Amino acid sequence: MKNYLLLALLLLFSIIGKAQILDAGHYKHYIDHFNQNDYELYKLGEYPNDKAWKFLSENIPLFDCPDKQLEQNYYFRWWTYRKHIRMTPAGYIITEFLPDVSWAGKYNSICCPAAHHFMEGRWLKNPQYLKDYARFWFAGEASPRSYSFWAADAISSFCRVHPDDALLKELFPLLDQNYAAWETEKLDSTGLFWQYDNRDGMEVSVSGSYAEPYGYGYRATINSYMYADAYALKQLAEKFGNTSKAKFYEKRAEEIKNNINTRLWDASAEFYKVIPYGRNMNFSDIREEHGYTPWYFNIPPADHAVAWKFLMNSKHFYAPYGITTAEQCHPLFTVSYEGHECRWDGPVWPFSTSVTLTALANLLNNYEQNYISKNDYLHLLMQYSRSHCMITEDGRCLSWIDENMNPYTGDWISRNRLKNWKDGTWPKHNGGEERGKDYNHSTFNDLVISGLIGIRPATENILVVNPLISEKQWEYFCLDKVRYKGKDITILYDKTGNRYKQGKGFYVLVNGQKVFESPNPAKVILNMDE
Repeated sequence: MKNYLLLALLLLFSIIGKAQILDAGHYKHYIDHFNQNDYELYKLGEYPNDKAWKFLSENIPLFDCPDKQLEQNYYFRWWTYRKHIRMTPAGYIITEFLPDVSWAGKYNSICCPAAHHFMEGRWLKNPQYLKDYARFWFAGEASPRSYSFWAADAISSFCRVHPDDALLKELFPLLDQNYAAWETEKLDSTGLFWQYDNRDGMEVSVSGSYAEPYGYGYRATINSYMYADAYALKQLAEKFGNTSKAKFYEKRAEEIKNNINTRLWDASAEFYKVIPYGRNMNFSDIREEHGYTPWYFNIPPADHAVAWKFLMNSKHFYAPYGITTAEQCHPLFTVSYEGHECRWDGPVWPFSTSVTLTALANLLNNYEQNYISKNDYLHLLMQYSRSHCMITEDGRCLSWIDENMNPYTGDWISRNRLKNWKDGTWPKHNGGEERGKDYNHSTFNDLVISGLIGIRPATENILVVNPLISEKQWEYFCLDKVRYKGKDITILYDKTGNRYKQGKGFYVLVNGQKVFESPNPAKVILNMDE
């Protein structure tokens, strides 16, 4: 009897061993370090620091790579994300700021970064947080149109990782109504959607200044978001057999896409531009980083990829600490410590960086072009990672994410401004002390998971993996414990076979079983039903 029990235990341990390559305990030191160095001002979330490791060890994919700074910030961004998971009478929501701010809606909710919350949070093992959050926006007390928000697309993207047709069916009529309200509020006789620059989350932009005092115009941002929602609603209507709605949204999506690619594309500048209101439908004379937004949704035709030649050019968008929100060669480009603390006329914004890098990953996956490469993606992701720093008075670099950054020094501009607002005190009317600390306004880990390592969520029951990292760049990497369509996925590369003890080469595992192998990282499409 004892022998049978021993054999059963050995079998159980062998199964567990195969099901998980990385040991979560090897990464706990990151969480301990973040906790030890944290000035935990606001304990409003469901999981304060003393509960952080338990929550994270149970919910996040594990990541291992040779670049330990990138690896550290992967865990740092999960550590910050869980701070924003807040239980409310309406269920779980995800916040943007930790302290309550006066411009937020119910329960300190703000829809401006909500799509980023869905894109990042879809990789948590427990989907309940985002299911509640999706319902919250359309339950009657929230404000899903106070800022631009590609809601239908983001919720659909979440459900590609955690399929839930019942949730989508429940939300479809509400998302349909939301789209109709957007058309009523922001679509005019030009056939284009317009938006205030600050309600696009991009206050004090150069193109917005051309339409003062209102600061609004026809922007590639809001039009791309509305295309994405129309296309997502078309797919949902097809799924639920609503033929008339499917035809309606297919037509709407094609119209918006055509308008973006013809009317918002400045052929002479080779870039998507803003048409400021009151300028007789003439383009703004500046390229702004949000002109890359259409690739986030795979909108542009092949020849528009020429716009990407500007991204790595230091006369335009490339700077030592990140991608500038306006091109540096323009006379109105500025890095200012005066006026509004949240300016988009030059500083680096993680919100825009994450949109641009998601767009770049789509370009590298879905287009043929020679303007920018996978090496550039890794370089920009590493640069973004290294910007997650705040230098203390004694010269240490603390892992940090905040609002907007000086592209030449790495200083967090809004933090510097607010800290010294008046008589050296934090202004309460602007959010109080350390408003921007652990700011949840962008993605980072989704860029690692869906971009760099290359898990490309699909509507069908398939697994697509297309790494943007090669054997020439890293000798090993592993993404483990990824919950995708109800199964646990592992992606790993081990040049020598000594790191993970699985053999030499590139492997994809589903529920601990090897389903694909190759000598080097490669694209693979797998049927999840087999």
